[in-house]
Amino acid sequence: MPDLNFHPSGRHYLQIPGPSPVPDRILRAISYPTIDHRGPEFGALGRKVLAGIRGVFKTEHPVVIYPASGTGAWEAALSNTMNKGDAVLMYETGHFASLWKNMAERLGLQPEFLGMSGLEGWRRGVQADMIEARLRKDVRHEIKAVCVVHNETSTGVTSDIGAVRRAIDAAGHPALLMVDTISGLASADYRHDEWGVDVTISGSQKGLMLPPGISFNAVSPKALEVAKRATLPKSFWAWDEIIEMNKTGYWPYTPSTNLLYGLSEALDMITHEGLDNVFERHQHLAAACRAAVRAWGLEIQCVEEACHSPVLTGVMMPTGVDADRVRKLIYENFNMSLGAGLGKVKGLMFRIGHLGDCNHLTLVATLGGCQMGLRMSGVQLKGDGVAAALDYLQGAAKPVARHPHEHAPPANQALQARLAG
Repeated sequence: MPDLNFHPSGRHYLQIPGPSPVPDRILRAISYPTIDHRGPEFGALGRKVLAGIRGVFKTEHPVVIYPASGTGAWEAALSNTMNKGDAVLMYETGHFASLWKNMAERLGLQPEFLGMSGLEGWRRGVQADMIEARLRKDVRHEIKAVCVVHNETSTGVTSDIGAVRRAIDAAGHPALLMVDTISGLASADYRHDEWGVDVTISGSQKGLMLPPGISFNAVSPKALEVAKRATLPKSFWAWDEIIEMNKTGYWPYTPSTNLLYGLSEALDMITHEGLDNVFERHQHLAAACRAAVRAWGLEIQCVEEACHSPVLTGVMMPTGVDADRVRKLIYENFNMSLGAGLGKVKGLMFRIGHLGDCNHLTLVATLGGCQMGLRMSGVQLKGDGVAAALDYLQGAAKPVARHPHEHAPPANQALQARLAG
């Protein structure tokens, strides 16, 4: 076995944009004894998590939970709704949009990749007007689905899904809207029902703060109707059987029992903080991170202000600086992992994750490691990014107000006597 616990003193800073660090209380929950997945205790667990996860997706409709990665949920979305040879319109915003397109090809579909050319398309969100224009040309309605990524993990770009829905409606087109929010769920505001999404894809290892291993399909009534006529092969992924068994809290096959323990704990944590407060925290930390990058005089990968991700920040390197070399130096010297540039931006950027179990001090320490590593790599920084982030965090911090009915703790009696005497 390789040595998997080789890190020096102190915690390892896992600041990639997923998998994200797993909180101790979730790790403890996952360590509970495995129970009978056909027994009454499991049925209660199943009903709890199936109800709770709908609140995170902001849907009243079924959410299917698979013992699989997000890639499995991609396949489930396509195989349950498509027929061989179907045309699907997919929008290129980054590496993961490209991988989803490749999967569609392997499944025998005919994906059309829409987007801006070159690197420019990876620095901006989905251009909904391009989708509307393409759908207007499809007068025979041969395109069966529009597939977009909500939060593109490879680029730090978050797209406006409501605008995509409006574009489809404006074109009067019946195509399904499928959205990948694998890295966005429970970190960036997402509204499955309100935005008219037909299938939403997500995974456990990002904002839900779990290890990899479970994934999701949130499914609209329209998608369920389409699924009745879809002929792509599926068995493990089939919605009809799993949704029927989920009504009583069970699965048609062995589920990831211990990861569902962890999901139950994660849902409790999110409920306690409040989902909207979770979103606000992520936006707050992301803004502080961008303040640091700007103070360094470096360029943020996403060039559209409205599309900056609350999940991660992509940091572009000056010409001639290898981002992977900077990442390696930071890892070896400061025990911190940063995300690599993928695809078109490999070696040009690194990614700072600030999602899930992350707070002010986590971010400040992360930026400190980045700043030291950049300087050691010979990158000429314009200013102090850590100080800029601190200024932002302090300026936007909310003081803790005492409850009007909360009394101050009793003072030490001896101290009181001295003050009185």
